[in-house]
This record gives sequence, C-alpha cells and structure tokens, in this order.
Amino acid sequence: MAKKVAVVTGSNKGIGFAIVKGLLQKFDGVVYLTSRDEGRGQAAVAELNKLGLYPAYYQLDVADRESIVRFRDHIKETQGGIDILINNAGVANSVKLYNTYEEGKEIIDINYYSILTIQELLYPLVRNNGRILNISSDCGHLSNLRNKHWIERLSKRDFTQEDVLEFVSWYLEGLKNGTFKNEELADEGTISAYRIAKVALSAQTILQQKQLASRNISVNSMHPGLVQTDMTKGVGFFSIDDAAKTPLYIVLEAPQDLKGAYIWYDGKVLDWYDYNADYYFKSKTLTP
Repeated sequence: MAKKVAVVTGSNKGIGFAIVKGLLQKFDGVVYLTSRDEGRGQAAVAELNKLGLYPAYYQLDVADRESIVRFRDHIKETQGGIDILINNAGVANSVKLYNTYEEGKEIIDINYYSILTIQELLYPLVRNNGRILNISSDCGHLSNLRNKHWIERLSKRDFTQEDVLEFVSWYLEGLKNGTFKNEELADEGTISAYRIAKVALSAQTILQQKQLASRNISVNSMHPGLVQTDMTKGVGFFSIDDAAKTPLYIVLEAPQDLKGAYIWYDGKVLDWYDYNADYYFKSKTLTP
C-alpha cells in the first residue's frame, strides 16, 4: 500500500512551517515542505531535523506554472498521489494600507490566480477521500465587500467561476485605471488587493468542493487568526504553533463531511455568505 502524502505550500516559515511540524508529529506518511526559495526551504528542513523531524523537500513557486508542473511530475513519479494538500503560500506585500496596481497584481497572482493553476495541475493527484485546505483570512469573508453589485453576485448560492474571475478582473482594472473606490470595500478599502484575493479564494473553495464532491474530497477554507509572522510584522495574538492547531484539526481529525466551509481560527464554521456580518478585517488590529 502506498504511503500517504501531505503537501504544504509556502511552508519554510510562519503558519506553513508550524503546520509541517505538526503533520510530522501526527500524520503517518510523507510530509512535503515546499518553498519558492530553495535556500530558505533547506534551512527550514534543517531546523526541523534538529527536532528529530524529517520532511521531504521540494522547491515550488506557486506563481510559476512550470514550477507547479515539475512538482506535479515529481509527485506522480515518486508518490503516485496526494492525500492532504494545504494551500498556504501567500503574500501581503502592502507597503502602505492602500495598494498600487503593481502591488495588487502581485498579491492576486500569488494569493488567488496560483490556486487556479494548482487546481488544474495538482487536484487531479489528490486521492479519493483526500482533504484540501485553502488558508484564507478574515479578509476573505464576504462581509469585506460594500459594492452592491458584487455582493449580489457572490452571495447567490449558485455563483459561478465566471462570477469570481470577473470580480477579480473588475478590481484589477479599477486599480489600473483609477475607477476603483475605497468605499467599495470595508474598512475604507485598506489592503484592498489582499481582501479581493482572499474573498476570491474563499469563493473558489466553494466551487472546488462542488467539483470534487463525487470523489468525497473535502475542500475548506479558513481564517487562521492574526498570527505573529513576517506578514503581520510581528503583530498578532497567536504564535505560529497555536495558529497551526485548527488547520491540523481540519485535515487530520474533522469529520469528512465538513465540506465547502469557511472556518474561523477557533474551529467554528461561519456562514460565508452573510455579508452583513462583522467578520471583515479591521486595519486597527495591526496596531501593536
């Protein structure tokens, strides 16, 4: 019988690193630590080795299609499939609270468009009854939107892939040509690109679950809480090990019928469609 396989993208530091550590302690199988930068990835592997933990390593840049193709071929040849896939790789890269077009494009390329490539190339390798977890954010809840047109389109239970793609394009075009208005998002439009990318990711999770339901694969997204990482410049109420507990529960212990859900850092399942809720990200939380 083939060994089980878990993969965590963007896992050389932060929450991804802590998830790999937890999987190595609890999961009976091969655990892949992946990173865009090979040197940093190997350093993370060495750190785990000191703890007596031995992940497999592979260089993976989620924003580079050819890199994902190479990783897919490696998994096919050496492992045959994937049982747990955690899409954790992400960037915030906001110099200020308001994004330039260049920042916005990079943030959306890495946090959202990369998921579409992974969906195309890696999801076919996820075995029946497998588990996929997309690391989203409180920026990914629908309550982050104030634009009535997009609230209406994305709050429909039968929204489509076209709806999500057009939503992201609307934002990028608006940022490029100056028609995007900050009041179209919560919190006066702070870190707008990250909000758009994570709302799109959470919506994509729902679409992915529908597509994979026949194979009994569970696909969920979650907000890991405000975690003390480079991305938050050290501000947060969770250490990376604390923040890894709920993701580990979702992929290792939660009922298999937990599917297509948007999950809070404490494990509570929230109604993603409730755009009147108070789950949106507030920039004041970044103040130490």
